[in-house]
Amino acid sequence: MATASFSNLPTRVLSLQSLNHRHRQQSVGITTRRVTCSFVTPSSLGLTSFSNRGFRPTVVFSTGNGGGFHDGTGGRGGGGGGGGGGDDDAASRNRNEAILVLAEVGRSLESLPKDLAAAIQAGRVPGSIVKRYFELEQSPFMRWLLNFGGFKERLLADDLFLVKVAIECGVGIFTKSAAELERRRGNFMKELDFVFADVVMAIIADFMLVWLPAPTVSLRPPLAVSAGPLAKFFYGCPDNAFQVALAGTSYSLLQRTGAIVRNGAKLFVVGTSASLIGVGITNALINLRKAFDKSFAGEAEDVPILSTSVAYGVYMAVSSNLRYQVLAGIIEQRILEPMLHQNKLALGVTSFAVRTGNTFLGSLMWVDYARWVGIQKIRE
Repeated sequence: MATASFSNLPTRVLSLQSLNHRHRQQSVGITTRRVTCSFVTPSSLGLTSFSNRGFRPTVVFSTGNGGGFHDGTGGRGGGGGGGGGGDDDAASRNRNEAILVLAEVGRSLESLPKDLAAAIQAGRVPGSIVKRYFELEQSPFMRWLLNFGGFKERLLADDLFLVKVAIECGVGIFTKSAAELERRRGNFMKELDFVFADVVMAIIADFMLVWLPAPTVSLRPPLAVSAGPLAKFFYGCPDNAFQVALAGTSYSLLQRTGAIVRNGAKLFVVGTSASLIGVGITNALINLRKAFDKSFAGEAEDVPILSTSVAYGVYMAVSSNLRYQVLAGIIEQRILEPMLHQNKLALGVTSFAVRTGNTFLGSLMWVDYARWVGIQKIRE
């Protein structure tokens, strides 16, 4: 692909000589000061199966202001214009942006993962996502993670995703222990079995609390024709109810509500399973201590496994689900990232502070909720 840039042109019309050597002049109107002229050929895209004989290069003009592009046939794409062809225009614009990024780095579609290549061909991902993929590929560890679809979708949507996972899992044990101490105060040591169960449950669930509500770039293949209406509905829902939709995609209020319901169901399963593990370990330790310390037998009692697990599942599905949806989709993606996108360090520090506060708040709310539903009682 050949690229030519023209800046601060003295006129608003640029004449280009036709590339078919017939000395025919074409005039293209320029509405901005900076124009990039790109010639896209089959070889620049790695499509070696096509013959160059009789091929007319496509001339793409990028105005840099999101206003769309002009091609060699005089057609216009992008621009976000209204009308019934808006989605087609956005898909065409995404596809051309992605192709230009591929040409810039000398890569072909065949060199990309199949799901990402299919999304590019369908016009579902803009050039900025393709560029982020190449940036992530520079790290051997990130390149390895990109082999896993779930990580790939989340890292393409948020390159700080792993930082947020580390924040939740690393800080979780300290903030939750501090919250337990704050709520239980003088009863902390007497209720140490409750504390241990709460911390174990929280650490197991922390990863999923970041994973499920995280905004994603959808690279999922199309559903089977035989899929039921419920599967089709949830297929169209975003992973985060408040996430920003990429160009060419949009989510209705019903679909965004569906994201909350779907994640809530998943978090109920995660919370219930985590609680079963945590409470089971706690009861095993209590019984072990009773066997060696007869005086402890009168103080300790087994934590109710089933009721605690169900209660924690409900808490995760409602409180944790809503808090983390708002945190990832509104506070981080819509507020912090636009403000601090040029300063990754400041963005990471701010995200650390916000997520630490959210984790501490969640621990306080769980203690109050557990006492309110009666699965944990204040010991005198």
